[in-house]
Amino acid sequence: MADATQIHQLVMNLCTNAYHAMEDHGGELEVSLQRCEVDRDFAEAYPSLKPGPHLRLTVSDTGCGMTRDLLEKVFEPFFTTKGVGKGTGLGLSLVHGIVAEHSGQVTVYSEPGIGTTFHIYLPQFTGGVASVEETSTALTGGAERILFVDDEAPIVRMAEKALRKMGYHIVTSTSSPAALELLESDPTAFDLLITDLNMPQLNGLALIERAQEIRPDLPIILASGFSERVTHENCAKYGIREFLMKPVIAKDLSSAIRRVLDSEPKLS
Repeated sequence: MADATQIHQLVMNLCTNAYHAMEDHGGELEVSLQRCEVDRDFAEAYPSLKPGPHLRLTVSDTGCGMTRDLLEKVFEPFFTTKGVGKGTGLGLSLVHGIVAEHSGQVTVYSEPGIGTTFHIYLPQFTGGVASVEETSTALTGGAERILFVDDEAPIVRMAEKALRKMGYHIVTSTSSPAALELLESDPTAFDLLITDLNMPQLNGLALIERAQEIRPDLPIILASGFSERVTHENCAKYGIREFLMKPVIAKDLSSAIRRVLDSEPKLS
């Protein structure tokens, strides 16, 4: 079972970090807790997790955000972006340690000028041990051709494995310019484009815009760690049929794909 004092410290550290990120210009802090099911593929992408019921704590801010270079160092002890006298740099390192002690996983998404989102996954105590069979729900699949684009290799590997299990013909790319070349070389090669939003060189919206020029009727699903950047107006403008918050569980991905390909769009 979780240590209440440590979990309190974890939440306070994340909220304090968000406060400092918004200290100069203000913003919004959002904290939420949801039940979620970690499947085999998600657990393989994040080995600290085991398949089964989990709780997902999300702490989001609309502060200054961080570059990719800073994100790579964010959990290192004594690393801080705060000024002198505003912190020791131990807060996020402690968060990482507490999550590890509880057999959990922390993921972080950030973009300069937009904000930062932390997701904390912790095993849910159910009073017993859930079998793998109980957590392996059959997912609806198909045989369509899907192009999946994300610059994070673990996410690409997880999606590729999950979608192949569902029966789809899947092509993946960690490079949005390379994905664009695939679309340019054969505009009819894919039945669906699934892309991340925040990517280097060519971001998700730019890729979608180019894809729409090449193939106006290509269905599109957008994934992102930032719901604030995705509005109904943007989705209508870019022809986005579904939006998924990252990290994406296979069950949610499966449902979104079928809604889009079965011509039943329903924005998440």
